[in-house]
Amino acid sequence: MTDQPILGSQVARPGKIIAIHLSYASRADQRGRRPAHPSYFFKATSSVAASGGTVERPAGTELLAFEGEIALVIGEPARNVSLEDAWSHVASVTAANDLGLYDLRANDKGSNVRSKGGDGYTPLGPDLIDARAVDPHDIRVRTWVNGELRQDDDSSGLIFPLAQFVADLSQHFTLETGDVILTGTPAGSSVIVPGDVVEVEVDAPNAPGAPTSGRLVTTVVQGDVPFDETLGSMPAVDDLQRTEAWGSAEAAGLEPAPATTTALSAELRAKLEKAPTAGLSAQLRKRGHHHCFIDGVSANLPGTKIVGTARTLRFIPAREDLFTSHGGGYNAQKRLFDTVDEGEIIVIEARGDATTGTLGDILALRATARGAAGVVTDGGVRDFDEVARIGLPVFSQGAHPSVLGRKHVPWDLDVTIACGGAAVQPGDVIVGDGDGVIVIPPSLAEEVVDATLAQEDEDSWIAVQVEAGHPVDGLFPMNAEWRAKYEASRG
Repeated sequence: MTDQPILGSQVARPGKIIAIHLSYASRADQRGRRPAHPSYFFKATSSVAASGGTVERPAGTELLAFEGEIALVIGEPARNVSLEDAWSHVASVTAANDLGLYDLRANDKGSNVRSKGGDGYTPLGPDLIDARAVDPHDIRVRTWVNGELRQDDDSSGLIFPLAQFVADLSQHFTLETGDVILTGTPAGSSVIVPGDVVEVEVDAPNAPGAPTSGRLVTTVVQGDVPFDETLGSMPAVDDLQRTEAWGSAEAAGLEPAPATTTALSAELRAKLEKAPTAGLSAQLRKRGHHHCFIDGVSANLPGTKIVGTARTLRFIPAREDLFTSHGGGYNAQKRLFDTVDEGEIIVIEARGDATTGTLGDILALRATARGAAGVVTDGGVRDFDEVARIGLPVFSQGAHPSVLGRKHVPWDLDVTIACGGAAVQPGDVIVGDGDGVIVIPPSLAEEVVDATLAQEDEDSWIAVQVEAGHPVDGLFPMNAEWRAKYEASRG
C-alpha cells in the first residue's frame, strides 16, 4: 500500500483507524447482547484499500466476513469536544467495509489485531460526502454481495449517535485530521468466499441532492501463502465462530438441533391454564411424584401464570479459562434464546445462586419476540425493572445487577438439569403461578390436570357448603353421604 490518496484527492492513508465493536440495535439483537457504552479497537492503517481492489482470504482459512459501515473522516482536530460540538469536527462521510477473519478472532481475544488488520481489510470510498450537508441521524448504509442486497440500515438504528463516537474518543486522545472512525455494522454481515464481489454504499437519500459515496467495490480472491505455526497461533474455528460469522447456524449449514419438545395441544394448554399448581402438585404426590416443585422462585410480575414445555439451559460454576472458551461468542445461552419457540419455557439451572443475573433485557426481548411462554431460573435477573416492563413472565430468585460471568459459565442447552432442587428435562410440562412452579412429566400431564380440575370442582362445591354453615367434619374430605349429595348436584 502506498500513501497515494484513496478518496479522490482529499485523503491519503489515515493516521488512525478506530472501529466500533457493536453499535446497531439490529446487530445487537442478532448477537443477543446490547452494550451500555461504545467500545473500540484499532485497525492497521496498512489495511486501507481503494474501491475496485481485491482482498485475500488467507490459505487455510474459511470465515472471511464483510461488514458494510458508515465511515467518518475527521476534519478539524478534536480533543475533549462536547457531544453538541462533535459533529463539526467531522469533515466527511463515506463507505467502508470492515472485513474480518473469524478464524483468528478467538486468538485475538477482542483486540482484532490479526482478525481485522490484514492488508486490504479496510476498503474506503470511493467518494466523500460533505458532513455539513447531511443529518447525522439520517445516513444510510447498504451492502450487496454478488448483486444481492444483504444489509440495509441507517444511522437512526444506532444504539449511540455518530457524534458520540467523536466526543467519547476525543476524551482519550486527539482525533487528527484524516483519522477515520468505522461506526459499526448492522445485521446482515456474513461470510464471503473467493470470487464474491462486495459493494457498500453510504448515502443520504433525504438530504438535498441525495449525496452518495458511490459503490465501494471489493473482490475476494484466494491467498496461497499459509501461516507458519512456528511463529504464532494458527487459525482455528468451531461451530460458535461459524454461527457468528455466517449470522446464524442455518446460514452456516450446521445441523439444526433435534426437536426436544412436543407442543401442548390447545385443549391441554387450556386445562393447565385453569389448574392451580397447588392442585397439580397434590395430584402428582398421589401418583408417587414428590420432587416436582422448583423451590425458591417466585413471579417477577405478581399474578403471573405460565404454562409451557421446557427448554433447558445449564450453567456451571465460573472458571476463567472455561468462560473464555464457552462464555463469549454465540454461547449456549444465546443459542437457546435465539431458538426458543412459541409456547416454550426456558428453564435455567444456576445452582440456586442468585448473586448474579442469568438473563437481562436483551435476552428477554429476544424470548418475547420468539413467542416464549416464560423463563424460570433459580438464579437472579439483571435489568429487573426493564424485564418486567417488557412483560416476559419470569420466575426467579429476584433482582441482581451483576453480569453472568461473575458466577456462571453457560455450558449446555437442552439437557437434563436441576433447577431449584427439581429435575427438569427438555419437553417436561412447566406450570407456574402465585404458589410457585412445578414440573410435570409429559406422560402424566393429561391425567394429572383432569384429576386436578375434578378436585377443584369438588373443593369449590365444598367451599359453598362451608360458607352456608355446614361443619367440615364429614364434608372435607367428603364421606359417603356428602359424596352422594355432591354427585347428585352434578347430575
